Amino acid sequence: QVQLVESGGGSVQAGGSLRLSCAASGYTFSTGCIGWFRQAPGKEREGIATIYIGGTSTYYADSVKGRFTISQDRAKNTVYLQMNSLKPEDTAMYYCAARPWSFVCATLEANAFGYWGQGTQVTVSS
Repeated sequence: QVQLVESGGGSVQAGGSLRLSCAASGYTFSTGCIGWFRQAPGKEREGIATIYIGGTSTYYADSVKGRFTISQDRAKNTVYLQMNSLKPEDTAMYYCAARPWSFVCATLEANAFGYWGQGTQVTVSS
């Protein structure tokens, strides 16, 4: 079955950087979409970036555009989220999610993604 495992979270000071990884298994990692989402305590889950596997299309929320970069390594079945210029408001649990057989990746709606990882915590201190 489809499995997603996130890693790379941690604590960092404002202005710092982190790179999150999402390792996918259980399906052919040659198409479909992977998205990154985050959820802070007391807030709704927010979609922040998506990527089309096997292509070059990426899509970002305005809140992270220019600071975060989503990328893929198909040889490793892994999607990355490089986060630069981190702010305290970026503090949240970060999740990756998959739409393994879709060609429509320009969406940040959580209910469009059927498979989810367990999350990794990112804490940014001021």
